[in-house]
Amino acid sequence: MTEALTRIYVDADACPVKDEVYKVAERHHLPVTVVAGGFIRVPQHPLIERVAAGSGMDAADDWIAERVKPGDIVVTADVPLASRCVKAGAEVLAPNGKPFSEQSIGMTLAVRNLMTDLRSTGEITGGPRAFSPRDRSTFLSALDSAIRRIARRRTDQN
Repeated sequence: MTEALTRIYVDADACPVKDEVYKVAERHHLPVTVVAGGFIRVPQHPLIERVAAGSGMDAADDWIAERVKPGDIVVTADVPLASRCVKAGAEVLAPNGKPFSEQSIGMTLAVRNLMTDLRSTGEITGGPRAFSPRDRSTFLSALDSAIRRIARRRTDQN
């Protein structure tokens, strides 16, 4: 199966959809690498690998960005990591199912940087909205679509 060339990387420290990733990956027989700064509990399954990248600043992000390649999928809410992975040719999804793409990442980074600057000056900008069941459903659909899109591209290339 050509899909086996795809690996799903999960930026796991604050990821609310890890269980969903495991279920979809098992259904498609795809390996998952769950990356966190330190120890994180994952199910005992031959397709799931756990990586403790270290406690350094952005250690988990760097670990993922150094290994991701075209045809892989990255699940992260971290916009700078998403940018690095999009540039590497990976499909990148936020936990709410929002895809990061070459077309959207520049504006997404700009907004993130603006909000960071506003917060640093004392502006109260609020945080992200609460994660909802609809977000979970949207994520599942987006992950499944990304897997099929990658498989289709590989089939077209062969």
